Amino acid sequence: MKHSRRYLVGISALLVLVVGGGVALGRALNKDDELAEDRTPKSMDVILAEIRSLMRDYSIEAYIVPSVDAHNSEYISEHDRRLQYVTNFTGSAGTAIIMLGKAALWTDSRYHLQADGELDAAHWTLMREGLPGVPTRDEWLLANLSPGALVGTDPFLIASTEYGRLGAVLAQRGYRLIALERNLVDIVWNNRPPQTADELLTLPLAYSGRRAADKVQAVRVTLQEHGANAIIVSALDEIAWLLNLRGSDILYNPVFFAYLIVSHTHLHLYTNADRINATVRAHLASEGVGGLEVRDYRDILPGIDEYVRGGNRLMVSTACSQALYAAIPADQRLQQYSPVAKLKAVKNAVEAAGMRRAHVRDGAAVVRYLHWLEQSVDGGNVTELSGAAQLHDFRRQQDLFVDLSFAAISAFGPNGAIVHYSPSEDTDRPITRDGIYLIDSGGQYLDGTTDVTRSVHLGEPTAFQRECFTRVLKGFLSVAAAVFPVRASGTTFDVLARKALWDVGLDYGHGTGHGIGAFLGVHEYPPSFVSNSASPSNQGLVENMFSSNEPGYYEPGQFGVRIEDIVQVVNATAATVPHDFNGRGALTFHTNTLVPIQQRLIERALLSAAELAQLNAYHRRVLEEVGPLLLQQNDPGAHQWLTEATKEMVAAS
Repeated sequence: MKHSRRYLVGISALLVLVVGGGVALGRALNKDDELAEDRTPKSMDVILAEIRSLMRDYSIEAYIVPSVDAHNSEYISEHDRRLQYVTNFTGSAGTAIIMLGKAALWTDSRYHLQADGELDAAHWTLMREGLPGVPTRDEWLLANLSPGALVGTDPFLIASTEYGRLGAVLAQRGYRLIALERNLVDIVWNNRPPQTADELLTLPLAYSGRRAADKVQAVRVTLQEHGANAIIVSALDEIAWLLNLRGSDILYNPVFFAYLIVSHTHLHLYTNADRINATVRAHLASEGVGGLEVRDYRDILPGIDEYVRGGNRLMVSTACSQALYAAIPADQRLQQYSPVAKLKAVKNAVEAAGMRRAHVRDGAAVVRYLHWLEQSVDGGNVTELSGAAQLHDFRRQQDLFVDLSFAAISAFGPNGAIVHYSPSEDTDRPITRDGIYLIDSGGQYLDGTTDVTRSVHLGEPTAFQRECFTRVLKGFLSVAAAVFPVRASGTTFDVLARKALWDVGLDYGHGTGHGIGAFLGVHEYPPSFVSNSASPSNQGLVENMFSSNEPGYYEPGQFGVRIEDIVQVVNATAATVPHDFNGRGALTFHTNTLVPIQQRLIERALLSAAELAQLNAYHRRVLEEVGPLLLQQNDPGAHQWLTEATKEMVAAS
């Protein structure tokens, strides 16, 4: 959406806070006002030196810089890329700890290779989370702090649960975690991009499927059940979903910066008031939303204080920031996994149908791209970046397209081993017939969000590449065909996806599945398919949840393979599951994604007869549902390519 730009001022840059754990004492810090006059980019030496000077002002030995924003968002705006500013690391997940004499960055296996290439080893130590011998953040702090040391952080950028956990760990050894009154990165960041506050898009019932008033009422029922007077909603996708509004404040994520307090009679929306214009107010009125009061985004803490002084009991999410959590006295606070997230995760009939339609159109775009790639690769002019741009163009031609759902992971050869690789001018590789090309991409449509990964070899793959791909495929097919009881844990599917790899001692370092929004975030939780059964987002599966199914394998310095579809949880038929788990209810998956899986990379001898039959049935669906749309789009070449790509596979002789 292209609009005139408005700007929002971040809370943590303006308010002086006194929150749980105390606030550091020290001289008044107005350096950001002075530094703002000079917007010359600073070197890493200067950035870290200035932060360390501020740390001395606050008498802290360590300062924590997370990757999230004040709403615990995974994907963040340019204004909130503090971790990138201080480290040069561009991944979506990581935590930096700066001490007076050293600094380290922790990130998970998706980003080990990427971070290794982005960090300056003269200033930063990379901590590869999950690898043997790598200390955790807790262990590193405990090993390096001096007796009685203070550790500082911005209370808006750390979840209250993590603040409490880490604070307890440090306290056991005589250290103290404190919430600083100012964000130290913000103070030294002299060329920081402004925060956007663009106009909003109203989402009609034809796409949302449920009035905002009905969603709000469902939340109020939850409040009643738990004896709460109001709930503070801080997750941006939850606010957008509740109000049937969409924004563009974060690239590829149709959300807008806001907080929402829902009581039994009122709604207080904290955002840039200018964008709640006549169109938005008319939309909310038509959605039955009454008692709405719009306040400035920066007034969320005073707004909470009003509720507190009124004697109200307030519900907050386990993911809410320490700043919000600490603003509520313990005896007036109720904390639990977000009830809005659980409501949003279960798509209504209109949303579910829209997701299916969006995947047909998206499938046509990806098929047209793969056909184009096959036709164009020998010209020598196709690169990771130009390929991603071409795929974007094919998506742009589809009905109801709004934007991409994330920057495409267009990765050839060794770049494919970087799980969340993002091509740049510096890393852009030509795509040739001499390696595996991994393309992970998605689109935002008015009726749904997509996320699909295919790995292809345009030449002759090696035996090892075929084996790796086929074992990933076996796990992928096992998840897609699974039958399971209602509320089955996501860990079940994580094991199914890995077994064929584990059989020969291979594995991958990321989760197997994440939830996905309906014209919302490409990652949403619940559900999640992860190895950690204690993960808060592992809420158990119910009908009409949507998840990715994405096992992979990555050979560092050589190649990566991943296959990813979006699956929908549906009821299994009684004929298929006659015993129905003793009345508990039987579920299975319907695959929404409609893009063929390359047969050239498959080692047929590794597939069972049942797996071949499953793959052939899927390919028939792809041709039947996507083929007619290709002809409508006047692309007979892509239709012919799809016909060949979905030909029935037979067992190896």
